[in-house]
Amino acid sequence: MNLYILRHASAGIRRPNPLLDTKRPLDKDGKAQCLQLAHVLNAMKISFDLVVSSPLKRSLQTAQLVATETGFEQSVLVSTALSPSSTFTQFQHLLRNCAAYENVLVVGHNPNLTQFLGQLLAGPTETTVPGVRLRKGSLARVSLLRGPAILQSLIDPRIVRALYATSTKSSRRKTSRK
Repeated sequence: MNLYILRHASAGIRRPNPLLDTKRPLDKDGKAQCLQLAHVLNAMKISFDLVVSSPLKRSLQTAQLVATETGFEQSVLVSTALSPSSTFTQFQHLLRNCAAYENVLVVGHNPNLTQFLGQLLAGPTETTVPGVRLRKGSLARVSLLRGPAILQSLIDPRIVRALYATSTKSSRRKTSRK
């Protein structure tokens, strides 16, 4: 299985009230990040067989925008295994349930996703977990075929922005109007 781990896009400033924070939506920059990432994924010919999201609004919006723009036609599966309070055991259970799919996108939050990614890469016997940095809107691709997980790629939102900018520029040369 190819596991794509996506941290939700920009959602503004965290709210002090935890109940209100669960309903915090993406901001304007976050929506643009999702559309740019989807454009880059389409250019790379990456599509998903299953999309799973945390139940929090910002993650669900990120998952829905990226899924829709990449041509995913089913509904996004919501799982508490990706919520901020979830454990690695719950995450592993989710992965076992998704084992039948080839390309799976999961969308969640920090610090969970970075910890889960580090634990996947370390393997079950390792005591030290490698540190991985996932900015808002970062996408990691992990191969879970056999043996320990292998990090195939990590796309930072700054790279996505640069790729998007170069792919949308006109191919015509600029000419002087004199």
